Amino acid sequence: MLILGLVLINTKNTLFWVTIFLLGILMIHNLIVLLPFTPVYRKRNNKEIPKDSETISLISANVYQFNKHYNLLINLVQEVKPDILLTMESNQAWEDALAEIETDYPNYKKVALENTYGMHFYTNLKVTSLKVNYFVADDVPSIEASLITDSGIPFTFFGVHPPPPSPTEEDTSKERDGELLSLGKRVLETKGAKVVVGDFNNVAWAKASILFRKTSKLLDPRIGRGFVSTYHAKYKLLRFPIDLSFHSPDILIKDFKALKYIGSDHLPLFCSFHISKKDENKEEVETLDREEAEEVDEMIEDGKKEEGERPDVAQE
Repeated sequence: MLILGLVLINTKNTLFWVTIFLLGILMIHNLIVLLPFTPVYRKRNNKEIPKDSETISLISANVYQFNKHYNLLINLVQEVKPDILLTMESNQAWEDALAEIETDYPNYKKVALENTYGMHFYTNLKVTSLKVNYFVADDVPSIEASLITDSGIPFTFFGVHPPPPSPTEEDTSKERDGELLSLGKRVLETKGAKVVVGDFNNVAWAKASILFRKTSKLLDPRIGRGFVSTYHAKYKLLRFPIDLSFHSPDILIKDFKALKYIGSDHLPLFCSFHISKKDENKEEVETLDREEAEEVDEMIEDGKKEEGERPDVAQE
């Protein structure tokens, strides 16, 4: 854009040069913000992962409630064989269809809703606790699972799907931000290794996502790996990374990518990782400063006060 302006515009007065200067500043700012989410940025060093270390894998998929291609997700799960599956926007029809995988995933939590905020969790790992949290609204669930790997290592999984600001849903982002930051505080209170995944309805470099990461003291696996964009599944050139994941420093990422199309407007997100037992593998994480901590508390309260106007049964 800057180059085209310099080449095509003949009259270059003071206003022109001021505009070019401001555009240049904006371009540099955006490059600085986005650079960490590109492969050229330094990725966390995982050389310390032992070759025989146990691998845990998960799939997080916003299935799109009105999507009837149940077999596409079922076939994908049977092909990839993740240890954990989280589905969002899954209603009773999806729950019925996913009964097919319950032989392989005998531990589950089902929250079938028709308001596009249903959520289902399936795992073949040992479960010590499974609960549903409602942080800011009684019709927007999130799932918390205390799990143990086959080798006996405990960790906690969190699945989240807050409502987005949009003409058809919420007028503001208050409810979304309040949900995310309430979860961030819950994650911070939880001891041990932790993984958070879900449709955040927000990109990783947005303010609320950054505050969530700092509140929870987690790391973003996209750093140094690329955008890993998931939405919109049908438009490759207009695709954004809003299905996010965060993890504690003792979790070492092996693979992180989007999977193939399942008929939804989102691509499924795949992550495989190891859990380190060594303290030296832990690294410093960004934390909230005083002003940010106060802002987080205010955003949580605003989210709780916000009255979401979601119908019990959503229409396509």
